[in-house]
Amino acid sequence: MKYSYLVALTGSGGTVPPELGVVRRLVDRGHRVTVLAEESLAAEVTATGARLRSRAGAGFARDTVAEIDGERPDLVLASYFAFGAMVAAQARELPFMVLIPGIYPLPVEGGPPPGTGFGRADGPVGRWRDRVVGSMVQRRWDQELLPQLNALRADFGLERLAHYQDQVQLAHRQLVLSSAAFDFPAQRPDGVRCVGPILDDPFWTRDAEWALPEGGDPLVLVSLSTTAQRQSECLQRIADALGRLPVRAIVTTGPAVDPADITAPVNVQVLAAAPHQELMRHASLVITHGGHGTLVKAFAADLPVVLLPHGRDHADNAARVRAHRAGITLSRTASPQQITTAVRRVLRTPAYYRAAAELGRVLRRDAMSDLLMNELEPSPDHPDPVFERIFPVREMES
Repeated sequence: MKYSYLVALTGSGGTVPPELGVVRRLVDRGHRVTVLAEESLAAEVTATGARLRSRAGAGFARDTVAEIDGERPDLVLASYFAFGAMVAAQARELPFMVLIPGIYPLPVEGGPPPGTGFGRADGPVGRWRDRVVGSMVQRRWDQELLPQLNALRADFGLERLAHYQDQVQLAHRQLVLSSAAFDFPAQRPDGVRCVGPILDDPFWTRDAEWALPEGGDPLVLVSLSTTAQRQSECLQRIADALGRLPVRAIVTTGPAVDPADITAPVNVQVLAAAPHQELMRHASLVITHGGHGTLVKAFAADLPVVLLPHGRDHADNAARVRAHRAGITLSRTASPQQITTAVRRVLRTPAYYRAAAELGRVLRRDAMSDLLMNELEPSPDHPDPVFERIFPVREMES
């Protein structure tokens, strides 16, 4: 049986390729998929075979309601910050799932507070640290997000929530597009499922012109964020550092930085885009800001990393990389000499490659598994009560 899905997407950076990877997999299975997103994503959405509906309203709520009322989808899939879509689905009594393309971002028992870059607590002092800092993090996020969220819920006749994350917890499933092996062990809510990473490259890299540098020196791939995070100066220091080493290097700037802004040594190519999965087959090391997408691709290619966190979830990802000993973390303000030293150390240390390969084995297994589709599609082996609730109503109304 084929079903109808409404997918509400936020953002324009590293979360988009894995979320559209989910869309493409649903379309490839013959399902009808409508994507509610910004018009800037039109080409990427169209390439998946899904239908695009450009969003006009803030927070997705009104657009989502209009699509639900007009098209009557069977299920809503929402980006982690698409709270409006979640509210709209709840108001229309339509089950929804949340897509989380990275490590689990909400507070969990036994895990460090999200956004802190902390490693796992060690002993009573560490657990006290997590409780105190965790309560501060909770208050900050509630102050920033909860008033607007509760106001929106009130507009739709829904009760107030105590914490911002309660909206996400109301989802039928929270689908973490990663492997549990990459994250710290913790007691997550019942609806959380780690369904494996989506390793798809962005649509806009498909037609990129690139070529492998000639020579036999190790190839280093450099990729910082695809969105603006004031990374030009950091990219320049990385290029300067690689110019001191017997390596070949490719720096991909993405849409946020003009390649002409980077002065490259003779052994460094600076490109706007290139398909990372293909490049990583030839690479020996990845230098990155710590975005989840780049990290899991690197490890899936058995490559260690040098990581310079810039913000968002990067420090939390860096903590997990350190725990796995799959790379070296530096400050985003690290000097060229510090970057040179870290690159040389990783290239000369087999233990980093063994750790990356161990992670890569699990990431590849989960990426090729049926974990994701088992959650999204009901089947005799994996019946889902969500669809049992919806379809009798649809049949009565049709």
